[in-house]
Amino acid sequence: MNMKKRLLSGMRPTGPMHLGHLLGALTNWKSLQDTYECYYMVADWHALMSEYKDPAHMKTYIMEMVADWLAVGIDPKKSTIFIQSHVKEHIELFVILSNMVPLSWLERCPTYKEQLREIKTRDLTTYGFLGYPVLQAADILAYKASVVPIGVDQMVHLELTREIARCFNNMHKKIFLEPEALLTDVPKLLGTDNRKMSKSYSNFIALGDTEDVIRKKICSMITDPKRIKLLDKGDPDICNVFSYYNIFAKDLVQDAENWCKTAKRGCTECKNRLADKVIEYLSPYKRKRTSLLKDKGYLEGILKLGMQKASEISSLTISEVHKAMGIR
Repeated sequence: MNMKKRLLSGMRPTGPMHLGHLLGALTNWKSLQDTYECYYMVADWHALMSEYKDPAHMKTYIMEMVADWLAVGIDPKKSTIFIQSHVKEHIELFVILSNMVPLSWLERCPTYKEQLREIKTRDLTTYGFLGYPVLQAADILAYKASVVPIGVDQMVHLELTREIARCFNNMHKKIFLEPEALLTDVPKLLGTDNRKMSKSYSNFIALGDTEDVIRKKICSMITDPKRIKLLDKGDPDICNVFSYYNIFAKDLVQDAENWCKTAKRGCTECKNRLADKVIEYLSPYKRKRTSLLKDKGYLEGILKLGMQKASEISSLTISEVHKAMGIR
């Protein structure tokens, strides 16, 4: 009998996987596989909430995402990998929960307000986008996940899921767990423009980028703004390039700090050396990724098995929901 706690997490296929995903989630997902019963979801319904005008590209991103997951070590023998829309219970539970969630709970969500303020390339003032936390809750509750791996900044989202679970349990019957946060401490990695690395901001280095693209992106990174000339001494503590050295070029951290503080080397050379290290760091993933993308049948087979396993669990939950509500 499997005594491991069940865990669910997912990512939206709205663009290429990047370094932020690798360090912020995928490395952690890999380490969790031996401790938890892991369900990892390609959240295409969530992606559609922002990509509804041009969703066709999501097909490519889905397969690339799965290949990236496998390339970094997500093991389909240990974890269930599936596409959200392939498991119908997600949407059914979403509709049921939507009928009992107060509008005020959604309008107060800080992420909703932030996205409306920051993202100007698409219209997010839609019913679907406002209601995405309810779908997020349905994703988690459908599997009765005990834990959800998140950062501190996502605690408010999980608390909303817990509130929704309590709402249903009090209104009908206690069938849902209130999932706990599995807080993860991840390295801070900003985008090339010093903002949060995000597909929405196009300031990321993708896991599938070519060597030339990686070099170009790193060369565009913002350094210490006070270091204008080659002989100007810099401050590594306020340089985003130096923060990358702490992750991808640990053997050169002391050298890079010295180059900057003494103006021994210029920012361009410092960036070029960092690019070498990032390319070297990503090369094993890229080789695996390229090989996996050549075998679409293998990827589709993993997703089919994942869908079957996910459906077995979620269908049992939906049956309990129907019985608790007396609707079937």
